[in-house]
Amino acid sequence: MGVSNNITAVLNFVAIICSIPIIASGIWLASKPDNECVANFRWPILIMGLLILLVSLAGFVGAYWNKQGLLALYLFSMALLIALLLILLVFAFVVTRPDGAYDVPGRAYKEYNLRGFSSWFRNRVTGSGSWHKIRPCLAASDVCTKLTLNYITADQFFASHISPLQSGCCKPPTVCGYSFVSPVLWTNPVNPTADPDCYSWNNDQNQLCYDCNACKAGLLGNLRKEWRKANIILIVAVVVLIWVYVIACSAFRNAQTEDLFTRYKQGWV
Repeated sequence: MGVSNNITAVLNFVAIICSIPIIASGIWLASKPDNECVANFRWPILIMGLLILLVSLAGFVGAYWNKQGLLALYLFSMALLIALLLILLVFAFVVTRPDGAYDVPGRAYKEYNLRGFSSWFRNRVTGSGSWHKIRPCLAASDVCTKLTLNYITADQFFASHISPLQSGCCKPPTVCGYSFVSPVLWTNPVNPTADPDCYSWNNDQNQLCYDCNACKAGLLGNLRKEWRKANIILIVAVVVLIWVYVIACSAFRNAQTEDLFTRYKQGWV
């Protein structure tokens, strides 16, 4: 195995290692309760990480055993995957850039406005067809029941930093003026006309605020927060992969030159 192929093999080993955090990010996203309920957002990163792993393994095998055809296929496939990863990154940043969060006086947590998110993000997740499937999934999760285990008094709850999903789905909007009984039990609204969601709130544990616009906004806030965290890992990964790819291209050309030179010497002799 020539020096250039040695370099390519090492670079592909780095790419294999680089695929691991991408796969881990995909698994982390897919395991979140909100992503479990929004199927379209569960798998893109995980699938991308697995494809990068397979292509890197092919490149490693091609370099180690000097399979030029396999190396050429690796370079083409990796270029395509890097381009797709860049498109995914840019797209994710664009659609998750608007933030519908706003502060509530006397509360440590934020509440969320549906109109504060991008139209594509909003329509894709909270459209009538999508929400009919998402709503029962959220109601069947333990997102809201967890609150009753962690917070007992109103002061504890109001000082908490609950997730956007919990803020939107597990309690009524603060503007309605409901009285706290427990994190998922509220009574006697003093301002029930302040927001249409005030009428949607129901103390039935299967209802709560799952029909509220605030719940839809909270889901978007959760997805935005999680995808922003995953994007940090993806940025680091794509920078490393581009660096690996550029050097691998150079090593591939050098390997071809070495092969031609070796054949020339053999022909000369």
